[in-house]
Formats: sequence, C-alpha cells, structure tokens
Amino acid sequence: MELPADDRRYLDSHEWHRLRDGLVEIGLTAFAIEELTDITFVEVTAESGPVEPGQAFGEIESVKATSELYCGVAGEVVEVNPAVIEDPALLNQDPFEAGWMIRVRPADAADPLAGLLSADDYRAKYAG
Repeated sequence: MELPADDRRYLDSHEWHRLRDGLVEIGLTAFAIEELTDITFVEVTAESGPVEPGQAFGEIESVKATSELYCGVAGEVVEVNPAVIEDPALLNQDPFEAGWMIRVRPADAADPLAGLLSADDYRAKYAG
C-alpha cells in the first residue's frame, strides 16, 4: 500500500492529515481513491470556520460511490484547494501532495495529530 513516509496520520475513514507550517493539510489516501476508482466530483462544504474531529467537511463522488470526507482535528478551516475542486481527477494523479483538500489551523498547537492512526497502524488495518 502506497503511503508517504511518517509525516502523516490517518483516520479510519481514509483521510490523511499532515502538519505543515502550523496548519493541518487533509486529503484522501490512495487506498480510498483506488477503492472509489475514478473521482468525478469533490465538494467542500466547510470552506471556512470551525471544525471538530469526526465532522464531515465535504463529499467525494466517483463512478462507484459517494462518500463524506471527515476532519480528524479541532480547529478552523482556513483554506480550500481550488485545484481539486476544479479538477477532481487530480486526486487520482497525486493524492498525497497536490491532492490535499483543506487546511485547518489546529486548536491544539502542541500535538494536533495525537489520537490519529500512524502510517503503520493504518497499513496494518487496510493492507490485508
């Protein structure tokens, strides 16, 4: 299973979270994208303002299914990636870099990703 090095943490719902420059970037794992197959639509409903762990921030549609997208941290949505909204196929091409969906200013700056799955834990649950 393709996962970046240890710079991210994961949710059971397959969103990755990476702390970068004080913000948490959130995207969808390649595993989830492979399961969904061709992504046709991405909608971010929480374009700004507060979010809580477990809260849906949007929706993704593919030729197979529609799924909600979940945030794993408390904080404030400060940016949405317009490239993914305009071209959802970007997720199929580069899910771990250019395919980030939102950036959140975390409420807990000390360790905002605490409690999320490590890459090893995520891989152990979904690689088999």
